[in-house]
Amino acid sequence: MEPLTHLLLGANLGRAGLNRKTAYATLTLTLAAEAPDLDVVSRFGGPMFGLHHHRGFTHSFLGGFLVAAVVVGFVYVLKRIWPSKKSYDEVRGDPPPRWGVLFVYAYLACLSHILLDFTNNYGVRPFWPFSGRWYSWDIVFVIEPILLVLLIGGLVVPLVASLINQEIGVRQQGPPGKWAARFALLGVLLTWGLRDYEHGRAVAALEARTYENEAPLRVSAYPYWGNPFLWYGLVETKKSYVGMHVDSLTPEVDPEGKPTLHFKSEETPVTAAAKQTYPGRVYFDWAQYPVTETEAQPTPPGGYRVRFIDLRYAYPERVGAKMLSSAIDLDANLHLVREVQGQSPPMPAGGHGIQNSP
Repeated sequence: MEPLTHLLLGANLGRAGLNRKTAYATLTLTLAAEAPDLDVVSRFGGPMFGLHHHRGFTHSFLGGFLVAAVVVGFVYVLKRIWPSKKSYDEVRGDPPPRWGVLFVYAYLACLSHILLDFTNNYGVRPFWPFSGRWYSWDIVFVIEPILLVLLIGGLVVPLVASLINQEIGVRQQGPPGKWAARFALLGVLLTWGLRDYEHGRAVAALEARTYENEAPLRVSAYPYWGNPFLWYGLVETKKSYVGMHVDSLTPEVDPEGKPTLHFKSEETPVTAAAKQTYPGRVYFDWAQYPVTETEAQPTPPGGYRVRFIDLRYAYPERVGAKMLSSAIDLDANLHLVREVQGQSPPMPAGGHGIQNSP
């Protein structure tokens, strides 16, 4: 997920009651909820190096302990630098900092980060370094307005209510914002439940069809932002990949009658060599529906450019646009020359032929 959702979830965890156990709880939870994304520094090593290490150790159950320790250490340093500054929790008369409890909270926030990232279609590797397998729930878009509204409301509503109470002279009873934060977190769970249910309906609808007179070998449904009933369906058959919209409310596959068809290409010595390069190994380890495109390159003479494309990001309305893909150049001897910076356009698509199964 994008950073704001992570930060807001951490803050709501603190305000939901965890901040009653120790000072600096809300600060620690908020920072630790986003801290696993510190692996973004790996991008300075290049796109494929960044892809290889993104959502790796810092997004794993084991790495969470190190991330939690770094966050708690950072909070400790802040307290030492500004000893006269009191945290929000201390101002309200909460207990002094309990560093062991804060470490547990920080690890809990790291787990919340892994869980949020698991809900979208990019995936996480929670068992790294013991296993590099990617896992994804595919139910929530990377930016989800519903979650943002819920989590922002969990923090803002109590502030507004507190101002109103002060204005009319009502005395605050208990810690402010606890129930609003809990309601926001419950709303997140209910949103996931609805998304998961509609995702299941979309997948079932895709499995109940044939495509170009072929039964599906594998199907996936990927979310759109804001609309829990609209999905990007992707189907693999023996000869091709087919992409289309799915309305899970109906449910109906390809309501516009405009599927995108990607024929599978045969393996060649060029593509085989490309897959054995470091960029190729990294990309094909991460991609769920990988395909390649090859074109001759004048420089170097006799060389080739091979594009790596993951069709799970080839949403129908993105045809011709940039997406999460990469490319490399090989020389005439099929040795890696360079990794092409940036993203490459998706392969052209088109075609029809979705049929109901008998």
